[in-house]
Amino acid sequence: MEQGLSLKREVGIIGAMSFIAGTMIGSGIFISPQYVLLAIGSPGASFIIWACCGLIAMLGGLCYAELGTIIPESGGEYIYMLRTAGKITAFVFVFSFISVMRPASATGIALSCAEYVVAPFYSGCAPPQLVLKCVAAVAILALALVNCLSVRLATSIQVVTMAIKALTLAVIILGGAVMLFQGNTANFEDSFDETNVGVKAIGIAFYQGLWPYDGWNTLNYLTEELKRPEVNLPRALVIAISLVTGLYLLVNVSYLTVMTPNELMSSTAVAVTWGNKVLGSWGWIMSLAAALSAFGSLNGTFFSGGRVCFVAAREGHMPDILSMAHVHRLTPSPALIFTTVISLVVLIPGDFQSIVNYFSFTAWFFYAVTLSGLIYLKIKKPELPRPYSVPIVLPILILLVAIFLVLAPIIDQPQIEYLYVALFILSGAIVYVPFIHFKLCPGMFDKVTTFLQLFLEVAPAEKNL
Repeated sequence: MEQGLSLKREVGIIGAMSFIAGTMIGSGIFISPQYVLLAIGSPGASFIIWACCGLIAMLGGLCYAELGTIIPESGGEYIYMLRTAGKITAFVFVFSFISVMRPASATGIALSCAEYVVAPFYSGCAPPQLVLKCVAAVAILALALVNCLSVRLATSIQVVTMAIKALTLAVIILGGAVMLFQGNTANFEDSFDETNVGVKAIGIAFYQGLWPYDGWNTLNYLTEELKRPEVNLPRALVIAISLVTGLYLLVNVSYLTVMTPNELMSSTAVAVTWGNKVLGSWGWIMSLAAALSAFGSLNGTFFSGGRVCFVAAREGHMPDILSMAHVHRLTPSPALIFTTVISLVVLIPGDFQSIVNYFSFTAWFFYAVTLSGLIYLKIKKPELPRPYSVPIVLPILILLVAIFLVLAPIIDQPQIEYLYVALFILSGAIVYVPFIHFKLCPGMFDKVTTFLQLFLEVAPAEKNL
């Protein structure tokens, strides 16, 4: 098969905004509010956490927008580390990303989607874990198939589910506003009482608050498929993250208007509890809407995650088969299939609470490395063309935030699990030396690659710059 395939630039400004907002607004806003409140202790402080998380996502996104225009390649953090910090650092990231971070994120979202799908059938009792995991597996497989078949279909799903999410959040906001105007303001009196001011409490609250904002960097994973990235990347970021932050704050006001802080903290599915109290017998609608919201977020997670695996393989850090695209559909189907398999494996022992904390710890460690690369480029390579640029104070500020989020829980209350995560991250370097640097067993995968290339109808793809 001849060389020359490349991914098409099919994602415009509406699609770009939908991928960012659609990936961000998933299961998080329907699950995380109780964990933020539980960690920080008071409604007033929880609102500050939510607003600060939105600001962090916005500033981080703007820093990434500059990176995306300096290095206009798909792959997000991986490609930026490769171009600034070197091959070993990039491989350590992609090793952690493909084996833990992205599958853990997809698994957490899929489990949340399953919770809401089965909730109407298990009213008053917890659904069996086997049922939850089977439903989550079906969602993962369905979206893997969609993303393998068509970029346009995946984008359409993102736009449609984004509209459903916006409508759902609008219903929650309007319902809360009606009750607020009816005088339900008791939960906002003395709203800073019992605030937890410990370093660990603040760090965990930020972990839980930033989880619903995860996805602010989605477009950087698919820069090569974005129309006019130098214009649409920063524009879509500003519009989408501003919209999401405003919606999250208003939704939290609605939750605390309808529920007491104790009710909120004890709820396993906040949107369903809200729906039962406000909509009565129609409360199941919130369960359906939250499930569709999580489904859309999972779609965005798959779309972007498959691109990282694809780009890493193209750079020689993963098997060659993962760098290929379907000859007709022009989708990175081998990378998507590989990501799907890993996600299904992670699903088996999946635990939502642990996933959020350890995912956040790992993610912000690599965000810090990426932002350090931007600071390096600003200082050492000022001559590089920059269609979009931010003041150097912004990446420095977000770098300090990232360092705090990585170190705060460890310093305040050390746990052996964080050591395990750190050792796993570093183990990527051990894998790199024999298999990537010294290229041991170079012919091991040749026959398998040829077979899969013919079976999957794929061919090597070039960069689309």
